[in-house]
Amino acid sequence: MNLAIFFDPLREELTAASAASTTLANYATRFLDSFPDWRVADLALIGLNEWRGSAGGQPEVHGADEVRRRFYQLQKGTGSLRIADLGNLRPGLTLEDTYLRLREIVATLLEHNTVPILLGGSQDLDYGQFLAYETLERPVSFAMVDSRVDMAEHDTAPPEDSHLRRILMHEPNFVFNFAQLAHQQYLVAPDVLAALEKLHFETLRLGQVRDDIRQAEPLLRQADFVSFDVAALRWNDAPAYYPANPFGLTNEEAAKLAWYAGHNDQLSSFGLYGYRPDHDTHGLAASALATMLWYFIEGFYHRRNETDFQSRRFIRYAVGLPGSPAKLVFYKAKRTEKWWLEVESLADSAVKRIVPCSYEDYFKAAQGDLPNRWILTQALLG
Repeated sequence: MNLAIFFDPLREELTAASAASTTLANYATRFLDSFPDWRVADLALIGLNEWRGSAGGQPEVHGADEVRRRFYQLQKGTGSLRIADLGNLRPGLTLEDTYLRLREIVATLLEHNTVPILLGGSQDLDYGQFLAYETLERPVSFAMVDSRVDMAEHDTAPPEDSHLRRILMHEPNFVFNFAQLAHQQYLVAPDVLAALEKLHFETLRLGQVRDDIRQAEPLLRQADFVSFDVAALRWNDAPAYYPANPFGLTNEEAAKLAWYAGHNDQLSSFGLYGYRPDHDTHGLAASALATMLWYFIEGFYHRRNETDFQSRRFIRYAVGLPGSPAKLVFYKAKRTEKWWLEVESLADSAVKRIVPCSYEDYFKAAQGDLPNRWILTQALLG
């Protein structure tokens, strides 16, 4: 497929190599005169400037380019760093056309095991990101990081306020699990959180992330894709959205979550949405997002391909319980010390799934209690 027809090349000022040979500018293959060979890249950066789904309209400045300006001046991290910057996506004639265009592009990259990084535009563009996974013909899991839960029902709501609802209501339904992270409970209607609980989806409030950010790691490790809204960051750290919010993730916490996402062996696309450069007068938010991308990429190149649970790279723990089930099986990776939990369907023993968990889940089982993650996964297995 010729992906070049969907993209505009980058401006020359964004493609000049840095004087310092160790910066990212000297390692990424960027779209200038010729389209980069994305088939040999591990990661593909895609700039977005589609805002028709937002009530705030389109900013005057291209947000993805402002982030690039700072990103390419960062120092190279770990790994061979095979990154292709495909340039900026040309929006479709309609917003729906843009969604379908993203679907086709992301699906093509997934087919060739190249991880798309979607940068810019309003968060409803993750609907196009999500649609690409329909081509996999298997259930998928995803995670969303946002200060709100975008499930507005009224007809006048802009797509950026209702995109999660559209994803979860999509037919055919191929969502296995969903996790909502860093939302602020006073910004979310109680019936929305009740609906997620009824669907057996996991949520992690901002305060819970703040108390122990390690709780977020298993939720991100289960995701096939992640959608991250810059509005999840507090305004003082990232003045790049409207309305301003004095509460939210710090830059350090956001970078840690980006690293968790990149380190997930299963994750195959990452969206970083909602950056409005017209609010970012000093470029603080652009620098924060550039650093988040750096940490995502750094996490990617630290992946350990921990998926063979029968190999010697794992320790298997069987924990007896007094009721049903009579036994739980946990796996611990020797190198990274990450934990997984095997969940066998009570309705059909042939159906089972190994899901990420934490040491706290194992400890709770060792005390004779069923971990909540087992209960939720059992409900999802039906």
